Amino acid sequence: MKILAIDTSNQIMTVALTDDEGVVVEHTVNIKRNHSIQLMPAIEGIMKEAQWSPKDLTRIVVAKGPGSYTGVRIGVTVAKTLAFSLDIELVGVSSLKVLAANGSQIDGSYCVPIFDARRGNIYTGLYQYQNGELMQVEKDTHIASLKWAAYLENLEGPIQLLGPDRLKHMEVFKDMMKNDSDLPASQQYVRASVLAELGKAMAPVNKHLFEPEYLKLTEAEQNWIEEHPDFIKGGGWVEKL
Repeated sequence: MKILAIDTSNQIMTVALTDDEGVVVEHTVNIKRNHSIQLMPAIEGIMKEAQWSPKDLTRIVVAKGPGSYTGVRIGVTVAKTLAFSLDIELVGVSSLKVLAANGSQIDGSYCVPIFDARRGNIYTGLYQYQNGELMQVEKDTHIASLKWAAYLENLEGPIQLLGPDRLKHMEVFKDMMKNDSDLPASQQYVRASVLAELGKAMAPVNKHLFEPEYLKLTEAEQNWIEEHPDFIKGGGWVEKL
């Protein structure tokens, strides 16, 4: 299986090509840039380096969110377009799970990925290594960091906080850090090769129905709903017409 993996869901842009033997080429950039401009040249570059043509690909794996609304949309749109045009499989993987998979494989340890969601909130989830396999313990969620820290304090076992955004909330998490397993910087950033590995084991999705997972409405959408409560009560906009 020849996979193209794409993750533009946050500041990091990472793309990779993998086959049955492992990683062929990986390109990761941690610079605040416009992913819509940088993504396709990055894909073209790794394809050229691997000497692959588009027809060689058998599956596209994309980080489906949560994260930056714009970043998630860019990655998902490109992935869907490529999967449609090449008529190949498409797989979506939680952006949080990709980060959680960077955790050290300590049996019973909890991997807690963190993306900053502003105003004291985070996108996060709870994963745990059980018999060498990363299992999801709690669903990915948008939550106040204070509330999440209180929940984590009740867990038994080592906790691995993951992601550069964890540093923005360290004051909140400091009381439970006694159980935290500090990881090197190299494990704090998402990698498309990890995304590809996760996506390789998953079933492909329906390309027509696949959508990003934001976990939270944009502020504009939320404000519109609050200003139009009667519109929402009666069903979707199609039913209104």
